[in-house]
Amino acid sequence: MSEMRSDGELLRAVAADGDRRAFEELYRRYAPWLTARMRSRCADAGVVDDVVQETFLAVWRGSARYREDGDVAGWLWRIGSRRLVDALRGDGARGRLRQALARLRHREEVSAEERVLAGVEHGDLAGALVRLSPELRAVLQATVVDGLTTREAAVLLGIPPGTVKTRAMRARKQLREALA
Repeated sequence: MSEMRSDGELLRAVAADGDRRAFEELYRRYAPWLTARMRSRCADAGVVDDVVQETFLAVWRGSARYREDGDVAGWLWRIGSRRLVDALRGDGARGRLRQALARLRHREEVSAEERVLAGVEHGDLAGALVRLSPELRAVLQATVVDGLTTREAAVLLGIPPGTVKTRAMRARKQLREALA
């Protein structure tokens, strides 16, 4: 039985040799995780599946270059989240309406990211995060946890960029006050 290769080794094999087995292993490791995470952001399973495929296609074609100084999952998430934003932006008002309806439908369901944010155990941060309104938490999640720009977060959340900035400022202010 062969030794399991690291993510970095798999990516180097894909980039250097077009190693299909390395690519398939990388896909098996990360596609289910990326799909689940994307589905917490977009209720349209078809869009999510397309975005996941486009993400891995970018890796295969080499248009997405991994700099070996970061986490592979985070790198894949950045590629995928930007592609999701592009897909939602292309869908226009219909996509924003679908997202709004999905958020209303799944309002009671807590996303994986919200569970992680609520589970942070550094001082009183967990309590302060839980006390933020869902709108403020969503902006923090998109901009801080997911690393999206203000514009990308605006498209993803279906709100104007100015609203993203305002909510981010309010969230930071509330967190500072709660932790002071």
